[in-house]
Amino acid sequence: MSSENLRSVKVEKENGITWVMLNRPEKRNAMSPQLHLEMDTTLAELETDPETSVVVVTGAEGNFSAGQDLKTFFRELENDPAGRKRAAEAANRWRWERLYMYDKPTIAMVHGYCVGGAFMQLLATDFAIAAEDATFCLSEVNWGILPGALVSKALVDTILPRHALYYACLGVPFDGKEAARIGLVNYAVPKARLREETAALAQKLMAKSPAVLRATKQAIRSVRTMDFGQAYDYLAAKGQAIKVADKEDSYHTGIRQFLDEKSYKPTYEPFRLKGAGKADKTK
Repeated sequence: MSSENLRSVKVEKENGITWVMLNRPEKRNAMSPQLHLEMDTTLAELETDPETSVVVVTGAEGNFSAGQDLKTFFRELENDPAGRKRAAEAANRWRWERLYMYDKPTIAMVHGYCVGGAFMQLLATDFAIAAEDATFCLSEVNWGILPGALVSKALVDTILPRHALYYACLGVPFDGKEAARIGLVNYAVPKARLREETAALAQKLMAKSPAVLRATKQAIRSVRTMDFGQAYDYLAAKGQAIKVADKEDSYHTGIRQFLDEKSYKPTYEPFRLKGAGKADKTK
């Protein structure tokens, strides 16, 4: 879907970073069926887009997302089972099935409101940075439902169960600093620095071998539900698989630059990718 045809999603590309913004600012970026369909198509296209190395999921004009649009997603589809099924499938697909094992690194950039169903894409991304004054809330208990789709499962897999119980059962808001404290986001920064800090994280990710980074993030996610024997076999196979289609020949390139060229220190920096300028040595 061409970005010119998008009504509820906005896409901006900048130096390898693609900013994908929920774009219903008049509704605090609450998610409608149309938005879900557009996000699903957009993320599918960006996964193989040569201009995109990192995807940042955020919201336009001051808010991440106020959750599902209660009117368009729930009430208007009550008597439309086909429309409800189509919207729910698109909503679950982009917010979890696509993002959770996305081929490229993903970052959630949270500002303003992040409420209810918006937790799903927050928890599916690889990394999350929040403005210190962002407002998080699992408000479902306050209007008669539980945190549905995969929010409850993803939440308790991400943070300590007592934190999950407290915020899901009370439905009280909390800020970005608290989100960082309980592990819901990686860290919180002043709102004025949010985009800058997000771009800085994206730049660090783009300096890594794409093949190794992809395999690493997928491996970390996958082994969480395995026992030790399964994890051992999986990781051995995953390590071998990296070498099959790795354009950087990362293992041999990294070893050569470290041992022979002495051009970098892996504790502090990645090896130099093909076509990149010579890396500065850390003193």
